[in-house]
Amino acid sequence: MTTNKPVALVTGASSGIGKATALALVDAGYDVVGTSRNAAKAAPLRGVTFIDLDVADDDSVTTAVGQVIKRSGRIDVLVNNAGFGSGGAAEESSLAQDQRVFDINVFGVLRMTKAVLPHMRAQGRGRIVNISSIVGFIPMPYMAAYAASKHAIEGYSESLDHEVREYGVRVLLVEPAWTNTSFEANATQPDQPLPVYAEHRRAFEQQMAKAVKDGDDPATVAKAVVAAATDAKPKLRYPAGAQTGRVFTMRRLVPSRIFDRQIRKLNGLPA
Repeated sequence: MTTNKPVALVTGASSGIGKATALALVDAGYDVVGTSRNAAKAAPLRGVTFIDLDVADDDSVTTAVGQVIKRSGRIDVLVNNAGFGSGGAAEESSLAQDQRVFDINVFGVLRMTKAVLPHMRAQGRGRIVNISSIVGFIPMPYMAAYAASKHAIEGYSESLDHEVREYGVRVLLVEPAWTNTSFEANATQPDQPLPVYAEHRRAFEQQMAKAVKDGDDPATVAKAVVAAATDAKPKLRYPAGAQTGRVFTMRRLVPSRIFDRQIRKLNGLPA
């Protein structure tokens, strides 16, 4: 089937930011396809068609994108939202655990992007919106692998945007701060915990739980995604929520020594 509506494909759309984004895009007039690793178990969402997708699996990505093209005739917007968090000191996680973070948070984005780009170039238009994070441009102790994955998405997106802009395709970043979702509860814990880090790890986990509980509503992030998808003259970066904008400005303007001291203070680390 084909549709006269613009078509959006949203990964990880069954909950949290992905769910809010899928619904916001429906309200913005899009024909939305959402993905879940088990679409049959995803709760129905108004106006959203679910399909199976594991962004860590090459064949699954190829099949899912092919399904959308066959069903709708095109993909106008890809929202790369699927991902997960990880906590603990960097020394406490195995290399296999770190590779899993990157396989989903980074290579999942690369797989999806490579799969949709030929279609977007052929139609002469498209938006790829990558969900980054406030920790994509600041350090975050006890989340090193996750922060590194989001730093990677920042660099990849900005570089790729220059490559594809002349073909009518834009690659844009949405940067949430802490958002009130199940992110913290679902974050991977270190598989090789060490007593030397236990006290700071517990303090970090308590701080993170509070930050997520007090965080922005997922609808705040969804609003930024819709802006990235629809703005006539899109920006490279869309901070989602006031905190991201403030921290981004501080990172650019505050001397590095003072910024470093503030990061340590906020995370309860000795000066």
